[in-house]
Amino acid sequence: MLDAVGPRLRALRRDRGITLADLAATTGVSQSTLSRLESGKRRATLELLLPLARAYDVPLDDLVGAPRTGDPRIHLKPIRRFGMTFIPLSRRPGGVHAFKMIIPAQPEPLEPTPQTHDGFEWLYVLNGRLRLVLGERDLTLPPGEAAEFDTSLPHWLGSADGGVVELLILFGLQGMRVHVRADPHRSSHGGSRR
Repeated sequence: MLDAVGPRLRALRRDRGITLADLAATTGVSQSTLSRLESGKRRATLELLLPLARAYDVPLDDLVGAPRTGDPRIHLKPIRRFGMTFIPLSRRPGGVHAFKMIIPAQPEPLEPTPQTHDGFEWLYVLNGRLRLVLGERDLTLPPGEAAEFDTSLPHWLGSADGGVVELLILFGLQGMRVHVRADPHRSSHGGSRR
């Protein structure tokens, strides 16, 4: 069980977009110790895991992958970042991660602040109107529309009209793309056949 702690810690840190330097500053644990812990070269101890659990705001059991105690309910722990709420829908370390994302209503439109990071993202708008700024493009996606993009491109997500936006997001590391079966009656660009 403890063998999986390193990959789980690395995946958690990357999912949240935190650098080793940021995590070291937050926890007081050195960057080299954190790196060795994530790579499995340092044994996970309570002294190291407690500040990490506090920094990530997750139960210690989640860090070590302790088995659930017969309770079939799923306890999703929302993550709040950049003024938005992310609800993790997948639990395994590594691979593609699924989230429900909620962008709250804003009385005043926000100024886009595009970010970049490693990975590939697929999103689907459930409710509201999403404003997606991707490089030089400024797009509005209504409910039912989807988009996918390389997150090394500067990107920003927000509300197009100030209302609440709910979306599903699949995020994977570089090279991990969503594979969707093509509808044989539609072109590769999503438009109908002529």
